[in-house]
Amino acid sequence: MDIRNGTLRGGLGLLAAVLAAAVGVAVGWIVFLEIPTTGTELAGVLLTIALAAVAGKVGVSVVENALTGYDVAEVTVEGPITRDGGRPSPITSATGTTADEIVETIERADDDPAVDALLLTLNTPGGEVLPSDDIRRAAERFDGVTIAHARDVCASGGYWIAAGCEEVWAHEASLVGSIGVRGSRPNAAELADKLGIRYEEFAAGRFKEAGNPLSETDDAEREYLQGIVDDLYAQFVATVSEGRDLDPDAVRETEARVFLGPDALDRGLVDELGTSEDVADRIAERLGRERSVEVREFEPRRGLTDRLGVGVRSVAYAFGSGIAGVVTDADAADLDLRAR
Repeated sequence: MDIRNGTLRGGLGLLAAVLAAAVGVAVGWIVFLEIPTTGTELAGVLLTIALAAVAGKVGVSVVENALTGYDVAEVTVEGPITRDGGRPSPITSATGTTADEIVETIERADDDPAVDALLLTLNTPGGEVLPSDDIRRAAERFDGVTIAHARDVCASGGYWIAAGCEEVWAHEASLVGSIGVRGSRPNAAELADKLGIRYEEFAAGRFKEAGNPLSETDDAEREYLQGIVDDLYAQFVATVSEGRDLDPDAVRETEARVFLGPDALDRGLVDELGTSEDVADRIAERLGRERSVEVREFEPRRGLTDRLGVGVRSVAYAFGSGIAGVVTDADAADLDLRAR
């Protein structure tokens, strides 16, 4: 990657981060600590630290936007793929990013006149079908070079997304594939009987209540539900077959297994193996650049409230982790910490 004006940009970025963090600490100290109310001291400390982190990030972003010359947008899909993003991780805000946010981020990169290529970084075990397909379609609509790069895992819905890119890269130790669909339901009918719970059904339509966990599934319902899974699997196979130019039978022969990078390469699931630097060089080649490209990470746009929330969760997680470490080190012999 070509880091143009790297020293100047790095120095100014660091200065902006320090100044912005200092302002954040000062404001947070005044707001949360100088005028405290009963029981808010700890919360004030957490919010002050979180505000400082957010302010520093904003400061760096402002400087980078003003000075950075970039031509590749990197959008990351990390963690389970869902419509609502699930429960955000206490360690990173990437896990918990919604499919709609990722689609919006790709579209924003597409609208940026400086961006000539999209690098879709994938580290996900998969997730819901329709959200995965929404992201894939957004990648297909991108007007420029599109390359998917698998990190640790690019499985199931993650590979569904990758199939929408022109090229797929992976590391040698990446796990790629899992081209399959799974549907399940709990069966609590026997438990309900033991507890004396009776389930009475009022529904119109033969299969309206198919899959209800409080009733047994009969053969007709089982065939109906399996048919839905089979239809989704057929769509998955067709999507991969078309996107990767593979024979549908070859896709089915993977039997929903995951493969290490070299095996995925042999099966045509990926085009090349390499690092982030190798991918950047490939993008430069695709764009006809004589120099290396510069990659900028595009992140979902979130309000200050959301950013503060992530910051507070991170600090609280670290705080709790420290306490847990002390407890387990000092009192492990006296305490049973297993969930019951």
